[in-house]
Amino acid sequence: MTTPYVIAPPPQPAVPVRGGGLFPVHRIYCVARNYAAHAREMGGDPSREAPFFFTKAADCVLPVADGECGRFPYPLASNDVHHELELVVALGSGGENLSVEQAAACIWGYAVGLDMTRRDLQGEAKAKGRPWDIGKIFEASAPLSAIVPAGGAVPHAGAITLKVNGEVRQHGDLADMIWSVAEVVAYFSRYYRLCAGDLIFTGTPEGVGPVRPGDRLEGQIEGIGSLSVAVV
Repeated sequence: MTTPYVIAPPPQPAVPVRGGGLFPVHRIYCVARNYAAHAREMGGDPSREAPFFFTKAADCVLPVADGECGRFPYPLASNDVHHELELVVALGSGGENLSVEQAAACIWGYAVGLDMTRRDLQGEAKAKGRPWDIGKIFEASAPLSAIVPAGGAVPHAGAITLKVNGEVRQHGDLADMIWSVAEVVAYFSRYYRLCAGDLIFTGTPEGVGPVRPGDRLEGQIEGIGSLSVAVV
């Protein structure tokens, strides 16, 4: 069979769906400082001014099926890698300039995710006034649990907790978000044409901190599910 590609195309990034099937990943958007306490611990001023955001490459996803423990390889060129536990929204449809109601209707499901961050490289880039993609975009930097179909529900509350080696590091509630789930989706649609397959990381509560090889991370979001990852 002939093919127009001059090299073999890369595999389609995908995440398992609870109950069976795979969710193909198109793009990954991430909201920064969407919990007031985390904004303060990062030196920010929490308010309802326009949120800011960054992106990750689709192949940053590290899919972890229910009941499994993912293996997060400690990345190159960093000595200070941090965990950030987040509710992740998976879109089944999209559009531009969506209202909050339209944005909610685009949501296909939810997952528990980790935004792993090379904090030292991020901090160096910030200090020099450079983009800090290098701190956020690297292999396996987006561990993700199986996606749970939304069934029309939009969570407004629920405990979000991360333990490292059995000790609670991060704890908050989805109700603590500055911008709600649907508001976040609507906001992104002002700048991008959102598409089916897009993932949106909705921010992390306070307590972010470093991990080391040998650590075991266990994240849980009430009503959504759990995520287990070993740092290797």
